[in-house]
Amino acid sequence: MEIPEKYLKIAKISLISLLAIILIAGGIAYAKREALLNAAIKRVINKADRDYNLELKIESATFVGLSSVQFKNITAVPQDRDSLAKIENFKIGVKLFPLLFGDIKLAEINLDRGIINLVKKDSISNYDFLFRKSKTDSTSAKSDLDLAKFANNLINEMLYKIPDDMDIRDFRIKLQDDSNLVDINTTNAKIDGGEVKSTIKINGNESTWHIEGSVDPDDKQLDLMLFADNKKVELPYLEKKFGLKLNFDTARTEMRGLKKSGDELKISGLFEVKNMLVKHPRISAADVIIERASMDAEMLIGENFVSIDSASTIHLKDVDIHPFIKYTLSPNKIYELKIRTDELDAQQIFNSFPQGLFESLEGMQVAGKLQYSLDFYLDSEKADDVIFNSRLKNNGFKVQKWGKTNLQKINGDFVYTPFEYGKPMRDIIIGPENPNFTPIDQISPYLKNALLTAEDPSFYSHNGFVEESIRKSIATNFKEKAFKRGGSTISMQLVKNVFLNRQKTLSRKIEEILIVWIMENGRLSSKQRMFETYLNLIEWGRNVYGIGEAARYYFSKHPSELNIGESIFLASIVPKPKSGLYRFEGDGSLRSSLASYFNFIGGIMAKRGMTAPDSTNYGFYSVRLRESLRSGLATDSLVVDSLLKNSDFEEDDLVLQQLSIIRKIDSLQLKQNSKVKTIPKDTSINTILPSRKEKREQRKIERKPPDRKQ
Repeated sequence: MEIPEKYLKIAKISLISLLAIILIAGGIAYAKREALLNAAIKRVINKADRDYNLELKIESATFVGLSSVQFKNITAVPQDRDSLAKIENFKIGVKLFPLLFGDIKLAEINLDRGIINLVKKDSISNYDFLFRKSKTDSTSAKSDLDLAKFANNLINEMLYKIPDDMDIRDFRIKLQDDSNLVDINTTNAKIDGGEVKSTIKINGNESTWHIEGSVDPDDKQLDLMLFADNKKVELPYLEKKFGLKLNFDTARTEMRGLKKSGDELKISGLFEVKNMLVKHPRISAADVIIERASMDAEMLIGENFVSIDSASTIHLKDVDIHPFIKYTLSPNKIYELKIRTDELDAQQIFNSFPQGLFESLEGMQVAGKLQYSLDFYLDSEKADDVIFNSRLKNNGFKVQKWGKTNLQKINGDFVYTPFEYGKPMRDIIIGPENPNFTPIDQISPYLKNALLTAEDPSFYSHNGFVEESIRKSIATNFKEKAFKRGGSTISMQLVKNVFLNRQKTLSRKIEEILIVWIMENGRLSSKQRMFETYLNLIEWGRNVYGIGEAARYYFSKHPSELNIGESIFLASIVPKPKSGLYRFEGDGSLRSSLASYFNFIGGIMAKRGMTAPDSTNYGFYSVRLRESLRSGLATDSLVVDSLLKNSDFEEDDLVLQQLSIIRKIDSLQLKQNSKVKTIPKDTSINTILPSRKEKREQRKIERKPPDRKQ
């Protein structure tokens, strides 16, 4: 289509006029730029004083060239606080073209001799104003926050502040609190044509770090690596402050792209670390060394969620793991986790375990293939509907050679050493050489069935784990915001006692799960032998180990002679063995409030054909403590531990409701014991309804950590 000549002339005239206006405006602005700069600086100084009580001073500020400003002697001092910052020479330049569209992108930064001094003394710091809202901030509703939009704006603002050219010399950041001082001195840092190089001195000459790589803010890409001269990158501040020992050879981070599509923001990147050492009392008692680990991540951020997409891959030495992680903020908080691996060579997996993480498995040689999957979903408003499915499939898995620990040692005689507060108590022979050792066929069926009912009803049919128990444990602990219920099976308790140390660490728990899986799936021992070993080594009281010692200690009987009441009592104290004596009155009879528990456990045993139905609480009234132990047991001065733990009785919600009622009765009885010396023996589940005050008392008792030593 041909445009008429008159329209072309009009367009030319309009364009020339617009250009002329821009030039005139630019000329006026250029002529008045010093005045505009001084006015802007004055506004910033007044705002800092008005909103943050911060005294900001700038000795001089002048334009250099067309778009750069040179500052001299900048200081910032919060009111009645230590000096926060001082910079002697600072030059900053912006890009003109983006400025026309309202975007401030940096072209250059030059800084010579500066210090930021962060000080905290007795909970008072010179930087707390940074976390306060300014007096003029509006209070917008958090519910209106769009995470994708917020993250996109934040990341872009950070990228815009990366200049094309940078030259920093002698810039220090000092962090000082009541007991620690960290001095980070950037002796030089440069960006030239997108190439990054820097040298950073840590605490004088204690260590020298380098950050090197490349940045391209316009394409939203960066690739940076952190390493140290002739040693590892160490973070001693974390160890002093939080007890976390952490160091590594190199750490690398890469952002490959940033894309906003509709309501979602997609970030592609990589994080990699080599030869990382981690040690923390909650993680592991030994140094954990991760030889090589990386993650190719695809992160998605929506209006109300943050997620790691399933297209991501975690590389742990020779193993690849595909995770999906999602956290939804509203309208309900929802936690989702999925983990998948391909079918992998079993030895390849064992070789990829971080050194020092699983001491018992080190050096083990295995054959076959393994594949793992996990599905987890928890809606904070529907915690009881939590989804937990964990599967470790094996194809021909078997142990060819033991490492540091022979997991088959429980099939023969061995020495067991129980620990109390990290100290060994005594050596106990698990075998006929020990006169207290009792073969399983010489133990009362009542005791075996009572213990199975209370601790692990499906022991003989499960493969080491009860998924429903774990699911209910997660739901209960989430709702209570504390660890109130465990999901341990007899297999897990046995492994914990025989093969592992007593330290409560994350690595030990994972190691326990792995050993149980190897034992159960590798058929390393029969269920009968596992149960026999368990009964002969668990704690039943203070320095009382094994059913042989327990039966004689409490009742002067052989384990084969235990009746149903004595058996239910012994099963009841397994979760808190040191509370055994406190279950008795001064005359050797049991506390009357325990009758409900006997009726409950006995009722389940009767329902399963393990004993005859009994209307007299299944031997409760026949239980009598050995006479020599009764001295000193005063009825009105007992310090009673909480009796019951959440066991899994496969009776679903009805059983859990009954168990909750029993706990309330026990708590109420404890309160009454402090006021009344005589308590009627016919306490009934249906006649005691706890009040709000009594419920509060119950919750206080239940908040106490469990005293399980198994």
